[in-house]
Amino acid sequence: MKNLPIEFLNQMKDLLPPEDYSRFLTDCDKIPYRGIRVNTLKCNINTVLEHITYTEKNTPFCSKGFYIPYDTTSIGDEPFHHAGAFYVQEPSAASAVTVLDVQKGDRVLDLCAAPGGKSTQIAAELDGTGLLWSNEIVKSRANILLSNIERMGIANAVVSNCHPDTLCNNLSEYFDKVLVDAPCSGEGMFRKDDTAVEEWSLEHSISCGERQLSILNSAASALKDGGTLVYSTCTFSVYENEKVIERFLENHKNFELVDSGVSFGRKALDKAVRILPCDGGEGHFVAKLKKSGELITSPTTDVTPCKFSERETVLKLYDETLKTRVFGENFQKIGDKIILLPNMALPPLSGLGVIRAGILFGEIKKNRVEPCHALYMAAKKDDLKSYIDLDYNDSRLQKFYHGEEIDVDQSLKGFTAVLVEGVSTGFGKANGGTLKNRYPKGLRSMK
Repeated sequence: MKNLPIEFLNQMKDLLPPEDYSRFLTDCDKIPYRGIRVNTLKCNINTVLEHITYTEKNTPFCSKGFYIPYDTTSIGDEPFHHAGAFYVQEPSAASAVTVLDVQKGDRVLDLCAAPGGKSTQIAAELDGTGLLWSNEIVKSRANILLSNIERMGIANAVVSNCHPDTLCNNLSEYFDKVLVDAPCSGEGMFRKDDTAVEEWSLEHSISCGERQLSILNSAASALKDGGTLVYSTCTFSVYENEKVIERFLENHKNFELVDSGVSFGRKALDKAVRILPCDGGEGHFVAKLKKSGELITSPTTDVTPCKFSERETVLKLYDETLKTRVFGENFQKIGDKIILLPNMALPPLSGLGVIRAGILFGEIKKNRVEPCHALYMAAKKDDLKSYIDLDYNDSRLQKFYHGEEIDVDQSLKGFTAVLVEGVSTGFGKANGGTLKNRYPKGLRSMK
């Protein structure tokens, strides 16, 4: 059996019935689960499954999640991965957003969001409506989060690098739903991460519980009356799960633990959910909390356009690139960058560590404005005026991901999107039968 700490095993023995504990010990030596989740913000499920042929059955945690073999290699080189058509995600990690039950038009805060699996899942459920606010306190991880938000084509998100106390105090009672996927001891990762096993200690698990409770306390202030707060971890420990929820409820009489509304996993605290490897995932805990009061839907508010000298040039580029101004016209100029903010009135962003709100639309270069990668990643085929749509196995795709020029039809001129099976994956500038590559250097394939 895998060499697990004796204190951890004693904890699991106390937590589980004897037959479940025996099964858990057996499962510790089995191959971990891997999975993908289709990003329906960019394409439908069948389109992905037609080309990612090694997918296996649907996971129980999300209707858009599918198991893949653990020994799958080079999945990051798949054209659909470059295009943001799917996200590689441990299957049970999708459970928390399923319990959160996001509806179109919701304002949702993902308070501990990096690397972005749950945020991008939330965005797919919002389907371009409402607002997603994704926060990560560690700057390097916040930048990874932003990269995934852009790759998945999300236009209605704010990404911030801010302490939870500061963020939630400044956004008091702003959100309909809040997700706290708290940093934890990672016991659910033991099967696939030997480092997590080596770094584990009971003292660390208990200290994690203190930090988790602090984050949860912060999150409560950002939630509207009648709103939903979901707390999740990828650990089994009662110190980080049950005890955190119990202590939170003792101090917040205006919250109650409600039924998760799902059938996967097993009950914890009667209404929360614990997922073990025998349930089909590496390990997760999810609790759903409701704040008392009546939830009042936020009104749709008009946006006052920001004025700057290049605005007309920007709008001209917008109209040359897309058939309609599908993302609105809420532009902001920051230095030489043009940002297309979410198409709604936002709260004051100053002091909240915002690193991106909406889409990086373009950059000012001398007397012109050139489009950016994020704009094309958020656009759908039917939005685009100029594009080349390549088959999944077209050899030009790998050349494009390497940063090379590719051959295109002589009729194509100017900035042109590159699509794979109808899904936007970047752009270039066409002239004379050649597309000069604009795929970002940091994203290029080394294969």
